[in-house]
Amino acid sequence: MCGFVGYIKGKNAIDHPAIMEHMLETIVHRGPDSGGVHEDEDVVLGFRRLSIIDLSTAANQPLYSEDGNIVLVFNGEIYNFQELREELKAQGYTFRTSSDSEVLIYGYLAYGTAMMQRLRGMFAFCIWDKRNDTVFIARDGFGIKPLYYTRHTVDNTFIFGSEIKSFLPHPSFVKELNKDALRPYLTFQYSAMDETFFKGVYKLPPAHYMIIKNGDLKIEKYWDKAFREEEHTLEHYVEEIHETMKESVATHRISDVLVGSFLSGGIDSSYITSLLRPNKSFSVGFADYEAMFNETNLAKDLSDQLGVQNERKMVTAEECFNALPTIQYHMDEPHSNLSSLPLYFLAELARKHVTVVLSGEGADEIFGGYPWYQNSPKMEKYEKLPYGIRRAAHHLGKKLPKNRITEFMVKGGQKVEERFIGEAVIFSEEDALGVLTPEFRKGPSVYSITGKVYDRVKGADDVTKMQYLDLHLWLPGDILLKADKMSMAHSIELRVPFLDKQVMELGKKLPSRYRVNSIDTKYALRQAALKDLPEEWANRPKLGFPVPVRHWLREERYYNLVKETFSSEYAKAFFNTDILIGYLDEHYHGRKNRARYVWTTYVFLVWYKRFFIDM
Repeated sequence: MCGFVGYIKGKNAIDHPAIMEHMLETIVHRGPDSGGVHEDEDVVLGFRRLSIIDLSTAANQPLYSEDGNIVLVFNGEIYNFQELREELKAQGYTFRTSSDSEVLIYGYLAYGTAMMQRLRGMFAFCIWDKRNDTVFIARDGFGIKPLYYTRHTVDNTFIFGSEIKSFLPHPSFVKELNKDALRPYLTFQYSAMDETFFKGVYKLPPAHYMIIKNGDLKIEKYWDKAFREEEHTLEHYVEEIHETMKESVATHRISDVLVGSFLSGGIDSSYITSLLRPNKSFSVGFADYEAMFNETNLAKDLSDQLGVQNERKMVTAEECFNALPTIQYHMDEPHSNLSSLPLYFLAELARKHVTVVLSGEGADEIFGGYPWYQNSPKMEKYEKLPYGIRRAAHHLGKKLPKNRITEFMVKGGQKVEERFIGEAVIFSEEDALGVLTPEFRKGPSVYSITGKVYDRVKGADDVTKMQYLDLHLWLPGDILLKADKMSMAHSIELRVPFLDKQVMELGKKLPSRYRVNSIDTKYALRQAALKDLPEEWANRPKLGFPVPVRHWLREERYYNLVKETFSSEYAKAFFNTDILIGYLDEHYHGRKNRARYVWTTYVFLVWYKRFFIDM
């Protein structure tokens, strides 16, 4: 796990030797072990290394081909590197290191862009091919590793790298707020557009690569996560899941440094831990709220049963509020998923003991684990009525006062594309537009973002449509982004065995009734986990990472802290602050639970202050 930044010089580029040094200083947390720079008249590449495989200096980057014409910077892990290495050696290529990085150089020479079909791993990398004057940049199929790029510069310099903050020291970069990003963020809780909160800075989509030659930029997709069901018995799939997950965890544990696991009380991390059996697992809870927001006892119980030492930390509200500006700095963009708080402290705890951790992200999206995917028994019966009747009831329900019955009528007459935008829904679009000042109401609608994804799965069943949407928006935009940024903040490599190419290929084949049915979510996965987990863990309902923010915001100290931010002059540029403070007061006095409205806007303002006022 590492980090890199690079740029292709524009005409009459502003350049001096210290530029890359300053850019690399901003991402030293991603690679504290060593650094390196390649510079020629066209391209500059900078790298920071966190040593995981082949700890020798020979594996330091930038890494060069034998003739020096191919230059590589690479963040991540290639899990099938040993197999690829032998394949390439048989073709006559000579390796100087035992690292996984070098297979990218000779894989590129042997196969060109077709190399992408052969890779199994998490990665973002750049290859500078001097012979052909070509820059080749790629990102893994799930978006586990981040990759940003921009030409929003005064001299047409093209900048790219692992974190946006590394662009800021470049004198050509134009730092400007993207005004269109705020409106959808209020509903999604994360940056859901390809363009980021920094104007002109984009995310390379997962499963895509980019070629830059003669100033032209071309982006291509190389892998698809569309489901293609194959009929087999449940028993067949349970056994296949079990064997595939065992192999994935074994592959993900390969390392020349110590490996541990994150462990909550849920099935996903518990299953990974039971297959890994590390020396240590790591868990976080919340001080003063142990009875309501504490899974550490469950994690400790399972660790004891597995013979694994469990390290635990209880986090306070004060620690979370104090760390929030730093957390948002590391996130690069505003991100209000509450689980980023415990994840930050979890990574901090783990780094005291190990350099690599395995975690359970991705199981819900592949195997169908979210409660949203499962209809209630009442809705199951209701949806047997003809759609025309339900649609008429939907329109009637929208005209009547809101209550449980009318909300049921509205939902029951909606298509999945209308009612499901992903796992997080914070502000309704109506409320988002109401709280924003006119200048910030022009961003894209929620449905213009989700519609592009839904268009690719027309004809699929509702469960598959929801999973496909989450695999393309929620997973890379929220779950994996915070996993990468919070772990890298503490120089720790987080690996996700569920998000493996082989696991996804299996998940694609799984009939939706084995994913979600009237009995349970993640149905087949839970059956497979029973082979390694006690039943109470394999069948435990999903809790997520519960965080007591709604209680903290009813404490006078934190109410006043947030109110001060909401009352600031800079807040008035974005929001009708009277409405914001009204939400805060409603929540503080217990009249309504407005915690997520308050937290999402507060997080944006903390992020904005950190990047646009304090620096």
